[in-house]
Amino acid sequence: MATTDKHTPEAALYTTAPPAARREYVGVDVGLRVFLFATTLTGIIVMSTAKQTVLTPVPGVPGLVVPIEAKFDNSPAFLYYLAALSVACLYSIITTLASLGVIAKPTYAAKFLFYYAIWDVLIMGLVVAATGSAGAVAYVGLKGNKHTGWGKVCHVYGTFCKHIGSAVAMSLISSIVLVLLIMVSIWSLYIRARKAQ
Repeated sequence: MATTDKHTPEAALYTTAPPAARREYVGVDVGLRVFLFATTLTGIIVMSTAKQTVLTPVPGVPGLVVPIEAKFDNSPAFLYYLAALSVACLYSIITTLASLGVIAKPTYAAKFLFYYAIWDVLIMGLVVAATGSAGAVAYVGLKGNKHTGWGKVCHVYGTFCKHIGSAVAMSLISSIVLVLLIMVSIWSLYIRARKAQ
């Protein structure tokens, strides 16, 4: 006898698929947050170890050389970079632990996704601003600026400039990770909203 029950095997498959998909999104979220921690911590370490001392001859005094040090804390842009990435690093630790809590207790997942979407945008703005400011100073150090008379220094302080360039690259990767996190949060909220209809 044929049944008129609307719960077909396809419908049962549909109702069981979303929790697995949700678990995958939370897994992706946790993975990206751990990667964000790694990139921000690497950027902090590389920037904070950026220093180099070179012996420079004194003009007009033959044979006299003085040590001149280039250090990350000589530039406010690099200090801002360190502060911004430190905040992002701490944020990544807190949100990773919160995401692991969501895996254990998924009833608060929608709330966390909403807050993540907001806070990820704010942290991304902070990291992008730090990347831009440090990158601008690094570019002037690499190329100089003829109009303002700022000379390039990277041909003298090569190791220092390599550290700065690597740190800027790490924060650029952190920015991309934050964009991906925002996309995951918004996509997960979109899927939940579609199911609620």
